[in-house]
Amino acid sequence: MPVAAMSIRNIDERILELLRIRAARHGRSMEAEVRAILVDAVREPGEGPNLGQAIMTRFGELGGVELEIPPRTGAPRAAEFRDDNP
Repeated sequence: MPVAAMSIRNIDERILELLRIRAARHGRSMEAEVRAILVDAVREPGEGPNLGQAIMTRFGELGGVELEIPPRTGAPRAAEFRDDNP
């Protein structure tokens, strides 16, 4: 897949400083932060990650939790539905 390069001239020093701070807050390089900003800016509504994907992106590096699930001792039973409201 071809990759394009872009140069942006005449960026105010204050903007560069804010971009550097934002990139550090997200744990990315300034270049990676600019790419993320551009992707977000041109993404069509509904194209973004769903909630599950967003959570995995944000917290996936932390890893999961291994839980011990005890074996089932009884047979499964059917759910009971009743209407107690008159």
